[in-house]
Amino acid sequence: MQKVRVWDLPTRLFHWLLVLAVLGLFVTGSLGGNLMVWHMRFGYAVFTLILFRLGWGIFGGRWSRFLQFVPSPVGLLKYLKGAGSGYAGVGHNPLGALSVLALLGVLSLQVGTGLISDDEIAFTGPLVRFVSADATSQATSYHTEVGKFLVLGLVGLHLAAMAFYKLVRKKALIPAMVHGDQLSGAPDPLPPAADNTSTRLLAACWLAVCAAGVYWVVSLGAG
Repeated sequence: MQKVRVWDLPTRLFHWLLVLAVLGLFVTGSLGGNLMVWHMRFGYAVFTLILFRLGWGIFGGRWSRFLQFVPSPVGLLKYLKGAGSGYAGVGHNPLGALSVLALLGVLSLQVGTGLISDDEIAFTGPLVRFVSADATSQATSYHTEVGKFLVLGLVGLHLAAMAFYKLVRKKALIPAMVHGDQLSGAPDPLPPAADNTSTRLLAACWLAVCAAGVYWVVSLGAG
């Protein structure tokens, strides 16, 4: 067995910050009232994190790149049939990769609809003035009655998968997202993800760009 640095620090921080932000969204959204101000802030945080992850999936650490872990249809079919599909035993397996993409997609849609939602009580999205009343109504309906349950379902599926790996496969997934390393039984050495000062500075700069972009989008509503 060889130890491989799979999750670089930026990817790990993204993961745990997203967990906290999504948890904050559900708590503040459920309680409502004055907490809706924080609901919006958590939404902006998720918006920023999604933008960060999309960029980091292109130029981030090796095992965090979409080209590295997103399977082709043929590769996914081979994996489901037990042929491995070239999966090295570290990082996201093909099914896990689809789960990541689904969660990013559903969260993106939830953020997008939130920006143009209006519950006519305590929440008005910053971009409501740019869309029609019908669009706002549909976005609000999706955001409150559909989207949040899709997110809950995917989160539940994610937790169930971790429990399955822990109890059945005897492989804990959470520790690797804390320290970054995974054990691989691959016959040949696997290249580690770059996780040094340079990559961390790059991630910090990219995060700042994403935050500035979100601030600009939100500020459009105040114009």
